[in-house]
Amino acid sequence: MYKIKTTEPKVVWKLNCILGEGTLWVKKHNSIYFVDIKKKRLHILNIKNKKKKIIKFNKQIGFLSHIKKNLFILGLERELRIIDLKTKKTIRSIFIEKNLPKNRINDGKTDPKGRLWFGTMDNPERSIKKGSLYCLDKNLNFHKVDTNYYITNGPAFLDENNFYHADSRSRIIYKIRINKYFKISKKKIFIRFNSKEGAPDGMTIDNKKNLWVCHFNGACISVFNKEGKKIHKINFLAKNITNCTFGGRNNNELFVSSATKSMSKKDLKNYRYSGSFFSIKTNMKGKLSKSYNINL
Repeated sequence: MYKIKTTEPKVVWKLNCILGEGTLWVKKHNSIYFVDIKKKRLHILNIKNKKKKIIKFNKQIGFLSHIKKNLFILGLERELRIIDLKTKKTIRSIFIEKNLPKNRINDGKTDPKGRLWFGTMDNPERSIKKGSLYCLDKNLNFHKVDTNYYITNGPAFLDENNFYHADSRSRIIYKIRINKYFKISKKKIFIRFNSKEGAPDGMTIDNKKNLWVCHFNGACISVFNKEGKKIHKINFLAKNITNCTFGGRNNNELFVSSATKSMSKKDLKNYRYSGSFFSIKTNMKGKLSKSYNINL
């Protein structure tokens, strides 16, 4: 039986992100990408030459996914924008949920087939279940897969048909199975957090199919095995841990975003690295995320 080992979280970019999110490792670029939703910023850190870059957008940015070369697809409020990040040229804009002007796109990931999954939520964060989970296939067709979420987070894929997905406000992580028609064939509660643990936020899966979950308002990452048993914990000097992904040269480095959102002055003093971006070395490896497979 293996034992998970992790180093102390290291601050690799000291920031005051209001809502750091959307971690994405792009191996071909030697770079980790992440966003600050509320500041409408995309951050790029090249881990080889240590160069840092910030790109500002005109809308809140929930996530980004790589397509090829400098081409990415971004979740911007209620728009999916295909853009060349080098030239800043927009190739395509696709709009969603036009009937829900207060909604915005939150987290998003590609599955093992390269299909793009993302969730929406009520931007003012009222107690209303207006969030949905979507899949965008390679022909840019939308599939609404699930509904009635407060705050969608994840998903994290076991394979092309099975994944974890969270409703952060409900403090629930679901395990979901879909069929080839994007319909849910099975959905069950995998883990329910208590209020002291905070809320489940972004998550990722290692190559042993363990689930690494960020705790918003919980100052940690928990690792659960496929039976839902907690097998490891990483503590942070940051209160709101928001998103994580594996990357680095051997895909055994965990990159982690955080947020200062809703923190008091006392909290900011006690958790002095809140809003910063971290890396952790581990003896586990992640699954490399697929590029978005699109017919352009």
